[in-house]
Amino acid sequence: MPGFEWFGDEERKEVLDVLDTGVLFRYGFDQARKNNWKAKAFEAELAKRTGVRYCHLCASGTAALSIALASSGIGAGDEVVVPPFTFIASIEAVLNAGAVPVFAEIDATLCLDPEGIAAVVTPRTKAILPVHMCGSMARIDEIQRFCKQNGFILIEDACQSLGATFNGKALGTFGQMGCFSFDPVKTATCGEGGAVVTDDKDLYTNADAYADHGHDHIGNDRGLEGQLFLGANYRISELNAAVGLAQLRKLDAMLAKQREHKKAIKEALTQFPEIEFRKIPDEKGDSATFLSFFLPDESEARRVAADLGKAGVDACFYWYDNNWHYIRQWHHLKQLTCAARLPLTLLESCPDYEKIELPRSDSIIGRTISMLIKLSWTEDELQQRIEKIVQTIRG
Repeated sequence: MPGFEWFGDEERKEVLDVLDTGVLFRYGFDQARKNNWKAKAFEAELAKRTGVRYCHLCASGTAALSIALASSGIGAGDEVVVPPFTFIASIEAVLNAGAVPVFAEIDATLCLDPEGIAAVVTPRTKAILPVHMCGSMARIDEIQRFCKQNGFILIEDACQSLGATFNGKALGTFGQMGCFSFDPVKTATCGEGGAVVTDDKDLYTNADAYADHGHDHIGNDRGLEGQLFLGANYRISELNAAVGLAQLRKLDAMLAKQREHKKAIKEALTQFPEIEFRKIPDEKGDSATFLSFFLPDESEARRVAADLGKAGVDACFYWYDNNWHYIRQWHHLKQLTCAARLPLTLLESCPDYEKIELPRSDSIIGRTISMLIKLSWTEDELQQRIEKIVQTIRG
């Protein structure tokens, strides 16, 4: 990770296919495009890869989340249970739907704790939005069971976990809809891109239309299309889809290399009894984009994180101070005036985000360091990195 480390002739070929036709738009221009449909090809291959019936490729992972929420009928007044550890886009999508994010505790998986979810549901709860963070999975079987028992919509944010599985089933396929991202730093990248997947034909029809101003996409060259409802513009271009198509075809090799590199670093860290590794419910299904581990306390985690940086060990993240991925630094969310984003009638149901307390999550993230696993390391670079990490932790 990320996929741009492995750009090559495959991506160039797919992009040149598009440029040779002059058709960058994913719809219409049927004759001019000479049967080059990169977005459609990507959708077919991702659907097959994840084992679902339907896939819609869109402009970003954020767009995918918005599409999934809208397609599922989630809107004003609905509460959506979310984790405090995620990229802020997960929360933005809920707010932009007019719904209310309700934060629940995470556990040692670094994802939503099923018991934490149960503790915050209310009569307004409509959906649960678990995020499979840093390449690995939540306790998704338990979350799925809880949703089915209580009639909640389950939408999976698998934007960071392409290629990961739980008991052989692709993450993103346990709920009604799943969302993926192919942004510049994802394992497979489009530059910018995202996708929603589902087995539900009606949800797919909604998603396919909503992402393109409500068009039903019936007929050739867009001339015979009707409009099902008002939508938005979340379209991806054929150029972005072309890059992602080549990247998707490299995914197995990418996962194998990530797992090899992660295993080597993790084995080196097992010599330190004070280190506890992130809980992964299915180790075989880990996409291995990150190695995440816990130090005994916050002060030691801060020391190690700072010393790793001084030692030149790049791409190590101390999430507790991170502006984008943990609620502690989301000052723009905490200062949100509900009336500015939600109907006035919903003020009563909107939490005061300044006062939210998540002690268990704070304790976990305060002790966590995550190391990005790169594809491009040579054997020598990997060994040098391991030596620096070991020396730093020894102090």
